[in-house]
Amino acid sequence: MIEYLPYQGAYDWPAMLAFLRARAIDGLEVVQGATYARTFALDDCQGTLSVCPGPAGHLQVQLQLTEQARVPQVLARLRRQFDLDADLPPIHRHLARDPLLAPLLAARPGLRVPGAWDGFELAIRAVLGQQITVQGAIRLAGKLLALHGRPLACPDPQWPGLTHVFATPEVLAEADLARLGMPGSRARTLSAVARALLDDPQLFEPKANLRQGLERLLQLPGIGDWTAHYIALRLWRERDAFPAADVGLFNAVARLEGVRPTARQLLARAEAWRPWRGHAAQHLWTALG
Repeated sequence: MIEYLPYQGAYDWPAMLAFLRARAIDGLEVVQGATYARTFALDDCQGTLSVCPGPAGHLQVQLQLTEQARVPQVLARLRRQFDLDADLPPIHRHLARDPLLAPLLAARPGLRVPGAWDGFELAIRAVLGQQITVQGAIRLAGKLLALHGRPLACPDPQWPGLTHVFATPEVLAEADLARLGMPGSRARTLSAVARALLDDPQLFEPKANLRQGLERLLQLPGIGDWTAHYIALRLWRERDAFPAADVGLFNAVARLEGVRPTARQLLARAEAWRPWRGHAAQHLWTALG
């Protein structure tokens, strides 16, 4: 089945694809040519999907799934994941007032903020990425998938590398996550996130505002400011979320201006970027290459 998702304005698909390629988990996701593909599960429905550029102003989605009634839900998630509803012109006009950001915006007028397919999956990936490189986090995620993911019930011959769907909270709440080879505190955080979702099925649903969302996430053991803002930005499309202690943001500013800021200095400067600090962060991350 092929569907088309419309969007307005420019779309920097190469940048989105580069982000996804760098974070693709073996067995769950693959980037091939100009196409991103992945497995997914919605309750008892499993499937695969692929996304690539379509006719002008559209992304093309190809779906294979066991329940056709789930198609609208899948497409709604993809609109969020690929940031198709962003109204970029007013965001850019505001952010371009800062001479640090102006050339970045001009170079990438269609840059979107990558979202997430699923809240639980994103939270687990964010915890795995705490204080290590992206490559290190993806290796850990691959181990987690191999040990605790579910085999894909109906493999897609077009994508033989897609073999598993992501682990469920029920499994991770009880699993011996120390086998992944990470600090015990981080393994305990993964288990705590899984148990919290089982206790509160609405845990990763959007909250009334950014403050309320951050407050709920920060109640979870092992979830600090960086992780909470990262989840808010990518999952809830909270466009003012801003992980100010992110090393990548420090490195980007240092490369562009020659002076490495402190977290306090970066937060102070970012006040002028409100209410779109998240878009500023995405341009700074992308500038690092």
